[in-house]
Amino acid sequence: MIELLTSPEAWAALLTLTALEIVLGIDNVIFISVLVSRIPEPQATRARQIGLLLALVFRILLLSLLVWLIGLTEPVITVKTVALSWRDIILIAGGMFLIAKATHEIHREVDAAHGVQDERSVANAFFWVIMQIIVIDMVFSLDSIITAIGMAQDLEIMVAAVVIACVIMYISSGPVARFVSEHPTTKMLALAFLVLIGVALVADGFKFHIPRGYIYFAITFSCAVEFFNVLAKRNRRKVRN
Repeated sequence: MIELLTSPEAWAALLTLTALEIVLGIDNVIFISVLVSRIPEPQATRARQIGLLLALVFRILLLSLLVWLIGLTEPVITVKTVALSWRDIILIAGGMFLIAKATHEIHREVDAAHGVQDERSVANAFFWVIMQIIVIDMVFSLDSIITAIGMAQDLEIMVAAVVIACVIMYISSGPVARFVSEHPTTKMLALAFLVLIGVALVADGFKFHIPRGYIYFAITFSCAVEFFNVLAKRNRRKVRN
C-alpha cells in the first residue's frame, strides 16, 4: 500500500481511472435524475441518495468478485457468428430496458396526462423508482468495473477511483436533478440520451462497438445547444417582465 502512495504510475492510473469512472457515471446520474423527477421532492431526494449509494455498493461488490466477474466474459451461447458472454447478455438486456423505459417516459411527456398522485400512488412510485434504479445500477456497474479491470492492476486503485467517482456523482446529482425537473425540454433531451446510451449498450453486447467519444460529443454538443436555448428563454422572460 505504501508503495502505491509513492508511485507516480499508481497516481497516474488513479487519476485516469477516476476520470473514466466519472464519465461512465454520467449515464447513471441522467437516468436517476429522470426517474426521481416523477415523485415529490422529499422522496425524490431519498431515492437519489439510495440510488447512488447502491451504485457505490454494486461497484465495490463487483470489484471484490474479480475472478467471477472475469468469468462473465467467457462465451456461453452463439447467435449465428456472434459468441455472447453473460456480460454481453446483461448489456443487451440493460440496453433494451433503457430504450423501453426512455421511450415510455417520452410517450408520457408527449401525452402529458399526469394525474394528481395520492399517498399510496406516491409510495408505489417510490418503490418502482428504486427497483428500476437497482436494475440499471447493476448494468452500469458491470460495464464500469470491467472497464476498470482493463485499466488498472491494483484493487486499491480501482476501489479508490470508484469511491471518488461516486462521491462526485453524488455531489452533481442534486443540481442535475433540479435542472432536469425545472426545464421540461432538458428532460426530453435527457430521455433522448438514454435511448442513445441504450442503443450503444445493445450494440456492445452484439460486439459492435460504438466509440464512446462519439456519444459523449453528441451529448456535450446537445447540452451546449440546450444551455443557450434555456438562456434565451430566460432573457425573453426578463424582457417581457
